[in-house]
Amino acid sequence: MPRQITFELLAECPDTRARAGILHTEHGDIPTPAFMPVGTQATVKGLTQRDLWEDLKAPIILGNTYHLFLRPGHELIRQMGGLHRFMSWPGAILTDSGGFQVFSLSELRKITEDGVTFQSHLNGDTHKFTPASTVDVQLALGSDIMMVLDECPPYPVSHESARASMERTVRWAERAFTYYRERIAHSSTRHALFPIVQGSMFPDLRRQCAERLLNLDADGYAVGGLSVGEPRPLSLEMVEASEPHLPRDRPRYAMGVGMPEELPEYVARGIDMMDCVLPSRNARNGWIFTSEGKVVIKNARYRDDAGPLDPNCNCYTCRTYSRAYLRHLFQAGEILFASLATRHNLRRYLDIMGEMRQSILLGQFPLYLKEVRDRSLKADV
Repeated sequence: MPRQITFELLAECPDTRARAGILHTEHGDIPTPAFMPVGTQATVKGLTQRDLWEDLKAPIILGNTYHLFLRPGHELIRQMGGLHRFMSWPGAILTDSGGFQVFSLSELRKITEDGVTFQSHLNGDTHKFTPASTVDVQLALGSDIMMVLDECPPYPVSHESARASMERTVRWAERAFTYYRERIAHSSTRHALFPIVQGSMFPDLRRQCAERLLNLDADGYAVGGLSVGEPRPLSLEMVEASEPHLPRDRPRYAMGVGMPEELPEYVARGIDMMDCVLPSRNARNGWIFTSEGKVVIKNARYRDDAGPLDPNCNCYTCRTYSRAYLRHLFQAGEILFASLATRHNLRRYLDIMGEMRQSILLGQFPLYLKEVRDRSLKADV
């Protein structure tokens, strides 16, 4: 079967695992390392698609199968021409299978070998996701990159439980790919499917999972089960355990990470793609990421601060508004604050990815990584 997406590797850092490349999809090229803004319900909260595409120049965003399946429904989105047309988004879209959300509903779901039965958090209706059905839903959405249904264990969990969960994830991935290849053979459009490396916080299970998933010869591979409450060093250790076993010529996606200073750490360990709700969620809560560190805008020190949010940023928010005005909007509960803060935080994340990419291409990534680590240490003092 021909590749649904292709990955062009442009440069590798000889001192780390960092890489720079281009991911070619049906809806455009994505420079890597890449950060994907999270548009869970076919929208990045507080922003228009024009903000994302023209101002922030984000080439890819993430949608969530669980939420779109429940509301408005994948069949409606199919009737409306797919997710790209439904939300008027010209770029690429990656959709999570919904597994993470379903498994977070610990009191509302039941896992079997066939899949997972769960109750909607909206109205209590019962639904079932199987490895095949989540492929069907994502094909209806028209995602450029789809994810297999996986089991995401909580933290902590025993080695025995983690192994059983990992092995189920592999079996589900195998079933998903068998069905996916049958469906995609008759598709006139291109849709990649990524399997997900699981194994909780056990390096041996991560290695075994990655090795077994290689048999699927997928267009890309994800490392999941991160950001589930584990200490951050453990998350990085699981990437280190998984990455050497994944194909060099395919993109690697770390799911649900991380803070700004953590992004280079994942890239240093061979990760090409990341997503996280932090830039948008923290923005709405008044926590702003800047090149000089975090700004908690509610603090009284910003009440009469006429300076820009980030003097080193040229985004619309920083060019136009003072910290004092932004603090006023936040304190007043104005919707505009969430929009302006989200725009800036995503700009910061995308700038970090651009900085890393440039440093890799120029052979200067170790220096960049050292500068980030030094700044982080000073901030912790």
